Amino acid sequence: MSDEEEHILVIPESVIAEIGTIDGFEPDVDRFLKPILASDQLSFQPRGAMETDPSFKQLIPYVLLQWTDQDGVVKLFTYTRGGGSGEKRLHARRSVGIGGHISREDAAGGADPYRTGMQRELAEEIQLGAQYEESQVGLIYDPSNDVGKVHVGVVHLFVLAGPEVSSNEADLADGGFVAVEQLKTESDTLETWTQLAITALYS
Repeated sequence: MSDEEEHILVIPESVIAEIGTIDGFEPDVDRFLKPILASDQLSFQPRGAMETDPSFKQLIPYVLLQWTDQDGVVKLFTYTRGGGSGEKRLHARRSVGIGGHISREDAAGGADPYRTGMQRELAEEIQLGAQYEESQVGLIYDPSNDVGKVHVGVVHLFVLAGPEVSSNEADLADGGFVAVEQLKTESDTLETWTQLAITALYS
């Protein structure tokens, strides 16, 4: 059974602690991410064990899709986490982040597992038909809950030329673009990482 379990990319918490402290949203991506991705301590471990072991952090690409409409209103693609195979502890919360775990299979053929995994997650979760400019804008770590204790999010911002995005999965329900200002007024319906990202990037 263990041979069939998904193995996911993790880094020991001690490696991050040697670099510094991530508290909520950390805008200095390169300070942390470059040494993390270059570390010989990166490994693929069984997902089941990692979900309850905060001595390791799972690296999660968290992609925000931003589009500005013809009236100059800045919007983000948002969805409600449904009942699919994803992180069940987050269900029924609104999110602006697309992404998920980096799996051992993403390293096949000598590929860059982080980049390959991010693109795979995007292709699985959404149809993205618009051109975009991409940047890495922050890291998120929130140990205030059981999910947050074992995950570190890498926030990527895709600035889209148009709104051509749709959900691929039932787990991403009610997908569509919502004005950032509206999302700010509905923060109590948003998952924690989404709250942190919006506050940091659009305050």
